[in-house]
Amino acid sequence: MKNNSDDIKNHLIVSHEEWLSARKALLAREKELTRLRDELSRQRRAIPWEKVDKRYVFEGPDGQQTLADLFEQRSQLIVYHFMFAPEWDEGCKSCSFWADSFNGSVGHLKQRDVSFVAISRAPLTKIEPFKQRMGWSFKWVSSFHNDFNYDYQASFTSEEASSGTAFYNYVKTNPGSLDREGASVFYKDESGAIFHTYSCHARGIDMLNAAYNYLDLVPKGRDEESLEFTQAWVRYHDRYKS
Repeated sequence: MKNNSDDIKNHLIVSHEEWLSARKALLAREKELTRLRDELSRQRRAIPWEKVDKRYVFEGPDGQQTLADLFEQRSQLIVYHFMFAPEWDEGCKSCSFWADSFNGSVGHLKQRDVSFVAISRAPLTKIEPFKQRMGWSFKWVSSFHNDFNYDYQASFTSEEASSGTAFYNYVKTNPGSLDREGASVFYKDESGAIFHTYSCHARGIDMLNAAYNYLDLVPKGRDEESLEFTQAWVRYHDRYKS
């Protein structure tokens, strides 16, 4: 496997004029990608919706709440499927990496008619202490008593996983864990009807991670090629650790 440090040590050095020429050429590709991304986002918004007829009741810091309640006074809702199984003592390290990114965005989303909530199968008695330890303020509720995470392809039975029939990221597979990461989007109309408009999983949630977008700008990039797995470097950055 190619060592990223070799690219750094042997990187081409040119004059300012040559650098500017190369940068302008890359800018043209970046603008092309921006236009393609805008078009993909338009197509994402245009796909058909499915009505949510099932009633889900979650346990949250404000007591029991339905899916409709999680919208608060807004018409749009983003759900982050946070990997935190009932038997675990703390949430997933990688999901925590994502949470550090979206924690500061919730207030801005509210200004655009969007509510945000994380949902995990772990009971609230485990979620709340972990959330406090990490210093997060986003809303986080438990689906311990309902099938929400299963219905939206973020949790699986042991039989599904072992047989490779778990439906994750829109294919049947062994997901590697009984809980996986993802995000789902919902819309509530004026009558109170709720619609599932979009879900993404695996690399589909990269867009929600600000740190990865910063790393994509620097010379070494994400620099994960030589690691045992891509996010082996991630550590909990909670309020009690330096």
